[in-house]
Amino acid sequence: MTGPARRLVLLRHAKAEPAGSGPDHARPLALRGRAQAATVGQTLAASGLVPDVVLCSSALRTRQTWDLVAGRLPVAPSVTVDDALYELTVRGLLAVVHELPDAARTVLVVGHEPTMGAASAFFAGPDSDAGALALARVGLPTGGYGLLEADDSWSGWDRGSASLRYAGRPAD
Repeated sequence: MTGPARRLVLLRHAKAEPAGSGPDHARPLALRGRAQAATVGQTLAASGLVPDVVLCSSALRTRQTWDLVAGRLPVAPSVTVDDALYELTVRGLLAVVHELPDAARTVLVVGHEPTMGAASAFFAGPDSDAGALALARVGLPTGGYGLLEADDSWSGWDRGSASLRYAGRPAD
């Protein structure tokens, strides 16, 4: 295998309908969000970032984001939808990463802000892309993701142990 041993893609759900019309957990994607999610799927496939494992928050907007991303990927990865990912913290995500199977080379987490951006910054080491790190620190936009790479096993990931190679949203 060439390249890093492990890649973690932290995806913020695509643009959702405004809050206020019902429970936050049940907010669906807006039409713009549907287009964003499809573009993310195309971009991940074209970039060779097809995940082996997907961890998805149980919120409606994250599940819809994943469904639209998945429709653009060439293969179907192992997917876990988990209520615990809805209010996941950076420390909680670190614990999840430590439990990932060693066979997984590329993992996609579909979640929420502020965790996706904060975790991208948390894992980012000194050789990270400065622009990507600056964006991660202020927060990922809807439909945006952080791409982290490291040679360590998942259990070795910690603060500053990976390279943040990209943070942003594909042009749609």
